[in-house]
Amino acid sequence: MNNLRIAWLLPVAWFYWQPSLSEFTRFFPNTVVFTGLFPGFAKGLEGTLQVEVVGKFRVLEINRDDTSYGDNFTYLSPGIVGHLLKLRPHVIFSSSFGVWTILALMLKPLFWWRVIIAYEGSSPGVDYRNSALRLLVRRLMVWLADAYVTNSQSGKDYLIKVLYARQERVFLQPYEIPDEKTLPGSGAIEGNLSSLQRPMFLFVGHLIPRKGLPLLLEACAILQTRGYNTYSLVVVGDGSQQDELQAFCRDHHLSDRIQWMGRVSYDQIGSYFKSADVFVFPTLEDTWGVVTLEAMLLGKPILCSKGAGTSELVVHGENGYVFPPDNATELADLMQTFLDNPELIQKMGERSQQIMAQYTPAAAAKCLVEMTELVMTR
Repeated sequence: MNNLRIAWLLPVAWFYWQPSLSEFTRFFPNTVVFTGLFPGFAKGLEGTLQVEVVGKFRVLEINRDDTSYGDNFTYLSPGIVGHLLKLRPHVIFSSSFGVWTILALMLKPLFWWRVIIAYEGSSPGVDYRNSALRLLVRRLMVWLADAYVTNSQSGKDYLIKVLYARQERVFLQPYEIPDEKTLPGSGAIEGNLSSLQRPMFLFVGHLIPRKGLPLLLEACAILQTRGYNTYSLVVVGDGSQQDELQAFCRDHHLSDRIQWMGRVSYDQIGSYFKSADVFVFPTLEDTWGVVTLEAMLLGKPILCSKGAGTSELVVHGENGYVFPPDNATELADLMQTFLDNPELIQKMGERSQQIMAQYTPAAAAKCLVEMTELVMTR
């Protein structure tokens, strides 16, 4: 079995794909990752994967919605066909329901390869439940595929209940999982975080409406009216909403408690997680949200919106709290819980690490290997 040729088709081979795939290649060395965009290797994983960039990756917006993923089309080069014909893979793992997955399924009867669809997770902006045409196409793709894997229970429910996937072929296994060795935090932090008020809340993400930072800042404004001033919020990231959000902070007299760090390289991000006390992920919609798991891996309690797929790994009241993405008052109440009970920070942070001990790149790779062996023996 370990001589099988495996192809992974990823529109973007993001850092969070790499730990599990690196483990997977230990079992199947003849694995090639084909991608439209490669940001480089995560620190510590250099050269562990064979990566080939095919054409150019482009996202064409059809109907823009800043509070959601919006309706868009991801262009990927049809040149992938030539690469697949050269490799002649036995098994193809393909991300979601894009062009490359369609091509792999169309060619499947000719070349007898198996196709496994990896669906990151379910959310309103990517499920297209109101589009009869898209659902028809996806149901056909699901019927043609050999198996399916998804990070979340909501993703599994979507595959089975909406797309009619065969239940016994749907695997629920978080596979976009961080590895602590890729989050060393070796980079220097600009600014002196040690001088900030504690506890320190941390936000990491693009400063765009979908990521929900306005909700977090509104919660800070509510805390201000309650007389809570002895804390800080560190914001890592940049984006189109930054000027608007900084103006909000000035208008609500929050500027002294908010530290804007801008964009940070991936090999530095661990330093910010380690410096923080509580991680907040207020996203309106995220199919997964690996940043939550990175914070958990490094021992942080979590305040996570129900809009994130990773909220399924936050046990409410044990390693943090889950809140609705449209209720700033409830988020303020949960932040206040940590302000009034600072002993919870260490306790819940330790619980985060205990939970993440179940979800490792090695565990993900084990499931992916089992799937590969299963589809080859059918």
